[in-house]
Amino acid sequence: MKNIILKIEGMSCSACSNGLEKYLNKQEGIEEATVNLVMATASIKYEDNLTIDDLNRFVSEAGFKSLGEDIKIEEKKETIQPFIIFGILALLLMYISMGHMIHLPILSIFNMVKHPIIYSITLLLLTIPFLVYGWKIIYSGVKNLIHLMPNMDTLVTIGIISSFLYSLFNVIMVIVGKKSCVEKLYFESTAFVIYFIMLGKFIDKQSKNKTKEAIKGLVTMTPERARIKTNDGYKNITIDEVKKEDILICLPGDKVAVDGEITKGSSTFDESFITGESLPVLKKANDKVIAGSINYDSEIEYKAEKIGKESTISEIVKLVVEATNTKSNIEKVADRISLYFVPTIIVIGVLTFIINLVLNKDISTAVNNFVTVLVVACPCALGLATPLALVVSVGQSAKKGILVKDSETLEIGNKIDTVVFDKTGTITNGTLSVSSINNHSDLSNDYILELLGSIEKHSTHPLALGINKYINEEKIKTDLDLIIEDLSGYGVKAKDEKNNVYYACNAKLLKKLDIINSYEDEEKKLAKDGNSVIYLVKNNKVVALFGLKDVIRKESSNVIKKLKNKELKVVLLSGDNKITTEKIAESLDFDEVISEVTPKEKNEYIKKLVSKGHKVMMIGDGINDAPALTSATIGVTLKGATDIANNSANVVIVNNNLEKILEFINISKRTIYNVKENLFWAFIYNVLMIPIATGLFKIQINPMIACIAMILSSLTVTLNALRLKKIK
Repeated sequence: MKNIILKIEGMSCSACSNGLEKYLNKQEGIEEATVNLVMATASIKYEDNLTIDDLNRFVSEAGFKSLGEDIKIEEKKETIQPFIIFGILALLLMYISMGHMIHLPILSIFNMVKHPIIYSITLLLLTIPFLVYGWKIIYSGVKNLIHLMPNMDTLVTIGIISSFLYSLFNVIMVIVGKKSCVEKLYFESTAFVIYFIMLGKFIDKQSKNKTKEAIKGLVTMTPERARIKTNDGYKNITIDEVKKEDILICLPGDKVAVDGEITKGSSTFDESFITGESLPVLKKANDKVIAGSINYDSEIEYKAEKIGKESTISEIVKLVVEATNTKSNIEKVADRISLYFVPTIIVIGVLTFIINLVLNKDISTAVNNFVTVLVVACPCALGLATPLALVVSVGQSAKKGILVKDSETLEIGNKIDTVVFDKTGTITNGTLSVSSINNHSDLSNDYILELLGSIEKHSTHPLALGINKYINEEKIKTDLDLIIEDLSGYGVKAKDEKNNVYYACNAKLLKKLDIINSYEDEEKKLAKDGNSVIYLVKNNKVVALFGLKDVIRKESSNVIKKLKNKELKVVLLSGDNKITTEKIAESLDFDEVISEVTPKEKNEYIKKLVSKGHKVMMIGDGINDAPALTSATIGVTLKGATDIANNSANVVIVNNNLEKILEFINISKRTIYNVKENLFWAFIYNVLMIPIATGLFKIQINPMIACIAMILSSLTVTLNALRLKKIK
C-alpha cells in the first residue's frame, strides 16, 4: 500500500472537493482518498498495482487536473489589474442601463426609449467581455454538471446563462420591433455577478493563502546556499549540490544548511522555529544540528546527514500537510451536508421560478428570483468553515513545536478526561546516571561496569542510556563479546563465549526465574532514596545492584496542577519499582499511581480505560510505550526534532517540554469553538437569505446584491478562522 499527496487544480468550493473525493474512493485500487479544499490537495492511499499516471487519470475523469506530487506550499500570484479594468467596464454598463433611473445625464444615442435597438445592442456588447472574463466559472460549472457533481460554479453558471439568454431573447424581440422588451434586459446582472464572483474568488484565494503562512514559513526556513569545506578554505554552493557526508561550515550569524552532526567546534543555536523555545541551545562535537537553526557564537564544521526530503523540515512540512488532508468528524458532517446542498438549491431555484411565474405571471420577476436564489446560496462559507480553522491551527501548532498528525486529533483534544504519564523520560528528564554501585562479588567494580556496559551499550532504554553515559564518563571499555537478547519489560540477557549467562534486569525477572534475591531490603533503601535499581546477575547469582537517579522535570508540577484544575484525572503509569514511582507521584499529587508494569500491561491498562468510555491521552517516550500510545485516544510523545519520522504517536512535542500539552489542549478547544462559530455563520446566512431570495416574502433582491452578500459570508468565516493565529 502506498500514500501520495497530489496537488489539484480546478476546485472552487466544497462541492468540488467532495465530488472528487467521492469519485476517487469509488475507483478500484484506491483504499482511501481525502481531498482538502484549502490546500488544494488530494491525499490518496492506494494499492501497489496502481501508478501515479492512473491517479492523475482518475482526477482528470472527475473533471479536475492533477499537478502531480508536491508538498510545497506555492501559489501563483494574481494581480489586481483585471479587477480594476472590469470594474470600470461594469460601472459603464451600470451607468448606461440604470443611469436614467436616478436622472444622470446620458447621451441621447443610449436612450432606451428613443433608441431601444442601439441601447440593447450596446448592453449586449458590453456584457460579452464578462462572459469571456468568467469563462473558467462557466466551464467549471458545465463540466461538473456533466460529471453529475454540481458545485458553486454550476449554480452561478445556471444563473448567469439563464439571465443572459433571457436578455438576449429580449434583444432579438426589440430588433424585430417589440420595443417594450427593452425593459426586460438583465445584462448588468449577468456582468456584475461574474465580476463579483471573480473578485470573491480572488479574495478567497488570498485568504486561503494567509491560512498557510505557518507552513510556508517552515518551507522557507532553510537557506538556499551552503558553505562546503575545501582544501583552500570553503566555497559557496547551492543546497541541491550538497551530498551526504560532505563537511560543511557554518559561521556565526548563518543558518545551518542541512541536518547534520558537528565534527568540529561548539556554539549555541536558535532552534525556536522548530521547537517553539526562545532560549538558545549549546551544541558541541557529535551533537546534531537542524537545517534552518541559527548559529549564534562560533564557527563550526558539520557533516551533512539528511538532505532534501529526508530533512527534519521536510518531514515536518509533510506531517503538517498530511494532517490538513485528514478530516475530523465535525468536518465530515459538514462535507455530507455540502454534498447534498447544491442539488437541493437547484431544485429550490427551479421551484422558485415556477411558483413566481404562476403567482405573478411575470417571467422577468421569475428569472430574477431564480438567478438570485442560485447566487445567494453559494456553499463557499459552509465548505470553508471547518478546513480553514483546522489548517490555521495545525500550522500554528507546528510553529509552537507541537506536531499534530491528523485533524481528528485536534478535534478530540478538548474532550480528553484522563491524562496518563509514563515516568522515566516523561515526568522526569530521563537523564539518569549511576549513583550507587553495590558490589556483592569478588569481581572489581571496573569489571562489573565493563560487563554491564557491554550488555547495555546497544539499548535505547533510558536506564541503559544512563549507564552508558556514566561508563563513558568513567572511560571504561565495553568491548566484551556477548550475545544479547532483549527481555521487554524485564531487562537484557547476555551470554559470553564460555556460556556464562548474564542478566541486567529488575527484581521481577529474578522472581520469574526463581533466582534467590537476598537484597530486597537494599533495593528498597536505594529506591527510597529515589533510585531506579538494576540487578546484575551471573549464572543465576546476583553479582551487584546499581542505583540510578533521575530528576523530575521542572515543569512537571505546574503541568499536573493545571491539568487537575481542568478537572482531568492524572495517572502515573511506570515500569519502575513501586517505592521510586510512589515517591515521585506523592511529590506531584497524581490521582492514581501504577508501577512495575510491562509495556504489555501498560497497553492493557490504557485499553481498559478506553473501553469504559474514557478519552485518554497517553504521554510517553514513544519506544517502550508505543503499544500504549497507539491504544490511547491521543498518544503524545516527547521527542527530539531529529526523531520526528520515527514515532507512531498522534502528537509530537519536539522540544520535550510538558507545558506544550496544555498548549495543545488549549489550541484544540479554541479550534473546535472557532469551527462551530464558522458553521453557525455559514448556516444562519443560508437559512436567512435563501427564503428571502425566493421573493415569496414580497422582498426582491437583485442578483448583484446577493453576490456581494455571498462574498461577505465567506469573508466572515475566513476572518474568524484567522483569529486562531492569535492563540497564546
